[in-house]
Amino acid sequence: MILASFPSPDRSVWDLGPVPIRAYALCIIAGIVVAIWLGERRWMARGGKQGTVSDVAVWAVISGLIGGRLYHVITDNELYFREGRDPWRALYVWEGGLGIWGAIALGGVGAWWACRQRGIRLPPFADAVAPGIAVAQSIGRWGNYFNQELFGRPTDLPWAVEIDPDRPSTVAGQLTYHPTFLYESLWTMALAVVLLLVDRRYRLGRGRVFALYLMGYTAGRVWIELLRIDTANEILGTRINVWTSIVVFLGALAYFVLRRGPRETEVEPATVPAGTAASAAAAKPDADADAKAGVATKTDVDAKAGTGAATKTDVDAKAGTGAATGADAKADAGVATKTDAVTKTDAATGTDAATGTDADAGTDAAATTAPDVEPPAGAAATADGDAATAVDAETDADADVDAGTAEPAPGATVVAAAGRPAVAAPDEDGPAAEAPATGATAITEPTGTPGTPQSAGTAKPARRAGKAKRAGRR
Repeated sequence: MILASFPSPDRSVWDLGPVPIRAYALCIIAGIVVAIWLGERRWMARGGKQGTVSDVAVWAVISGLIGGRLYHVITDNELYFREGRDPWRALYVWEGGLGIWGAIALGGVGAWWACRQRGIRLPPFADAVAPGIAVAQSIGRWGNYFNQELFGRPTDLPWAVEIDPDRPSTVAGQLTYHPTFLYESLWTMALAVVLLLVDRRYRLGRGRVFALYLMGYTAGRVWIELLRIDTANEILGTRINVWTSIVVFLGALAYFVLRRGPRETEVEPATVPAGTAASAAAAKPDADADAKAGVATKTDVDAKAGTGAATKTDVDAKAGTGAATGADAKADAGVATKTDAVTKTDAATGTDAATGTDADAGTDAAATTAPDVEPPAGAAATADGDAATAVDAETDADADVDAGTAEPAPGATVVAAAGRPAVAAPDEDGPAAEAPATGATAITEPTGTPGTPQSAGTAKPARRAGKAKRAGRR
């Protein structure tokens, strides 16, 4: 007599338009999400970085799903490859059929590879995620309930589950069975709580929490597996999953006993180790994005100086606006600029030498940078003591008039010596010229030690003054 039981769901798929929503898939996804959340909290509590568990879970989950399906298909191959069966149904993961041992084995390989890329050792990571894995299994088992699968022998216990008579593995005339999915769900949830409490009390490390999870799960899986009546391959009259559970339990027990020691104090390196794919992505400079966007970046001068590379300065940035700022920067820095000496006619500039332009000639001076170079003889001195400039330009009559200078005799250059009136030096073939018209501006030369900056308008050296005197006597 059936005193009590609970029914199975009448459907396991809901259609959302053209997209089918399967309860089995939702349970698996929900379990994964909770496992990642719990594992992330435990990993950070041990000193790990936020986001590490999520990154590793991507590889572990994908490889775990593949491994779980492979294990199921291999151990239950008669469901897909015997006569009258459809081999393509081996790919229908949504219909159920994931072997936990294949999922743990291949999922562990994926987790190991992902941890290795980040310089993380697998044992402390496995300890952090072990309780979350148990919770994920507890939630995922409810997918079997919606699919009406993996139930146990017929029973009339009050918690028996009702299974439709047309489902595979049912017994004729029986309607209620052991809800083995419920047994495993409760077992694994209790196991997760035990792992959390034991780890908090004894601060286990070096993979011993994960070993304890394996022992606890396999101990429950043995007796639950013995209740199931679904089709399975056997060895010596015992289901393969029972043998697998025994082997895994013994291996985990040996590891737990032999692998002793304190919990790890450092579980994740501060930086990603060089030579890994993760380090290559992290080492890529942000300047690449700026370069692709066409943005000119400002480079650290010290770093550039160490490699001998040319640096980009503020003056370069100003050049993009069309402003002639090169000479200003040089004058402010105390760097002397030089140009060719006077060509046809020496003309005094009527502008501030620091601007680097020739107002009288109406042209821009082309200057070549030469740090701490003394001015050549015959060059006009700058107004300040920081830089000396010489302007190479032809005289512009209109510019001379605007600057308040009188044009000298044709072919003559106006020179002056200290304390003497300005006279015109004749050409080689021409007669001596008289003093230039009143108001003429004379070009002066420095009188001190060569290389000493002088102000415009100071006396010329005696050598040039004597030359002008002899020219006047002729």
